[in-house]
Amino acid sequence: MPSVYYDFHLHSCLSPCADDDCTPANLAGMCKLAGLDAVALTDHNTSANCRAFLKHAGGYGLIALPGMELTTSEEVHVVCLFAGLDGAERFSDQIYTRLPGIKNRPERFGNQWLCDDEDNRTGQLDKFLLNATDIGIYDVAGMAADFGGIAFPAHIDRDSFSLLSNLGLWDNGMGFAFAERTRTADLLRLPDIPYLVNSDAHRLDTVPDAEFRLDVEALSAQSIIDALRKL
Repeated sequence: MPSVYYDFHLHSCLSPCADDDCTPANLAGMCKLAGLDAVALTDHNTSANCRAFLKHAGGYGLIALPGMELTTSEEVHVVCLFAGLDGAERFSDQIYTRLPGIKNRPERFGNQWLCDDEDNRTGQLDKFLLNATDIGIYDVAGMAADFGGIAFPAHIDRDSFSLLSNLGLWDNGMGFAFAERTRTADLLRLPDIPYLVNSDAHRLDTVPDAEFRLDVEALSAQSIIDALRKL
């Protein structure tokens, strides 16, 4: 059975908290330099730069998944991953309608750059992407599954925007089979569940060298989703 070095939580210049030079092409190139095999673009509450990222990552021979880091109504961050671009983009369109109609202020919060397949900036999304959606934590896993995806709570050990910091509990009824933790997590303080370890990189220089591996049946995006469902 093959295994892949992975990082399934990365941000591009579409996330206002990420650097402007985190274009899809630059990010894909940095992932290749880091020795990764399988990667996912997970901007805040949108998958709008995933098409460009998948093209550039594929050019480097990487297995790339489209996704997003969704913010629930409880302000919990949840990573959503998809095997195919169609499902991710349809999911993204729906999520964008569930954000409040508050416009971003780039001069204060950062740019939200959209990029085309040639890595050119084509504009910015209007809505402020760091806001919480009106989607509750108990609904995210099912919604992602409806579009062929999988969801898991992000950086569960952090003091903000995490399931444990905001709600103080792990409930199987939320529909999550595993969670994401950081490299520095205190494992004794976490629930007895499976974990992924991702970087949540917002800058090119914070994409770490490959370290964590996932066993898969085949070297494809669908096989990665299937492997995650079995964790």
